[in-house]
Amino acid sequence: MLRRKFLKGAALAGTGAALASPAVAASHAKTLTIVSTWPRDFPGLGISAQRLAQRITDISDGALVTEYFAAGERVGAFDVFDEVASGNSQAYIGAEYYWLGKHPAYGYFTAVPFGMTATEHNAWIKFAGGQELWDELAGGFGLKGLLCGSTGTQAGGWFNKEIESPDDLQGLKMRIPGLGGTVMSKLGVSTVSLPGGQIYENLVSGAVDATEWVGPYNDYFMKFYEAAKYYYTAGMHEPGAALGFVMNASWWGGLSDWEKAVITAACMEENAAQYEETVAKNGEYLQRLINDHGVEVRDFNEDIWDAFGDAAAEVFEETRAHSDLAAKIDDAFQSKLKEIGGMMAQFEVAYVNQRNRVLGLT
Repeated sequence: MLRRKFLKGAALAGTGAALASPAVAASHAKTLTIVSTWPRDFPGLGISAQRLAQRITDISDGALVTEYFAAGERVGAFDVFDEVASGNSQAYIGAEYYWLGKHPAYGYFTAVPFGMTATEHNAWIKFAGGQELWDELAGGFGLKGLLCGSTGTQAGGWFNKEIESPDDLQGLKMRIPGLGGTVMSKLGVSTVSLPGGQIYENLVSGAVDATEWVGPYNDYFMKFYEAAKYYYTAGMHEPGAALGFVMNASWWGGLSDWEKAVITAACMEENAAQYEETVAKNGEYLQRLINDHGVEVRDFNEDIWDAFGDAAAEVFEETRAHSDLAAKIDDAFQSKLKEIGGMMAQFEVAYVNQRNRVLGLT
């Protein structure tokens, strides 16, 4: 009994010391300027980024004061990488596959065609060597990244015509970034990479014929249904798109262990929250798209999936040929995909398929 009381008291004393740290640090508060690839108050993605920025300040009790700038408020959406690498701002929130022009292996830290789902990708990054590879890649540009969100398995996209065979993709103009965009270009699609805030106007004007974005919850508020009738589920391009909170490495290296722990905790919390929020809302907003706006939901047929697979194999080979680091990252990713994905297929996928069959959910 005395030992239990002693341990309880020691634990409380330790907690008190930990809570006292922010008060001490607050007198020397550090400013953390965050730039984002998302517009302000953007449903899903933008709101998640703003929530994370505020959470860092809250957890630190004001010891880390965040200044958040949405896309275009300080720099353009696609300028955040250079903004943070240069040290002008301390961190950006965005999708790492936007930086394929910097290094093609960046795609592996957002989404890879026929790659990992959100759960699998989190497992790889956190517990199977993915973070170390990300650190090696980002470190070459003076950056340090942490996971801070996931959109889950994304929709195949919005199209202004039905896609019934690979031939229907020929000549299509589509907004689709990342390695998935490279796959589509192999199939005759003319691809463009647009920031989220510019997609609607390009789709409505006819500058693009199709677009992918995220999924029903996020897509609903983009009003793509006003310009494209057909909504394809289960895209090969982003099976579990991860988002990054990426900091200037020198700035990160100058933080105390406590400050690093605060930022890491906030990122881990939001990494879970954004994915869970998306899963919770996707079903509701899919029904709204169908019932309120007459959206026609489609699935890509197996001929199209096979064409995607052949094109993806070419993309992987080209990516590997870029550099030793690209090949190293692809080797690690594909190895863990087989290991983790194989287990998921035998357990979670097998269960979900049988549950849905028995309950008539498909």
